[in-house]
Amino acid sequence: MRLLLRQYEGLPYLLPLALEVLRLEPMAEGHMYEGDLLAAVLTRSPEIWSKSPELGRELRLIVSALSDLTPDLKHEVERFLAP
Repeated sequence: MRLLLRQYEGLPYLLPLALEVLRLEPMAEGHMYEGDLLAAVLTRSPEIWSKSPELGRELRLIVSALSDLTPDLKHEVERFLAP
């Protein structure tokens, strides 16, 4: 799933599925490193979130509850949450 997300393939279908996984396990691993699915979701372009504001709100709720992130993932969370 993370590979397809990073390639912008099937986002209307995959983002809701990815958020289901992240809701249960925010640091889910997609065979690379802990949190790689979250990183794939966070790094999609801002236009994606403006087209699906409900998914963006859900992702904000998920990441706002996280702590003890790696520096790279923390940077991506901060970038996503920035206005």
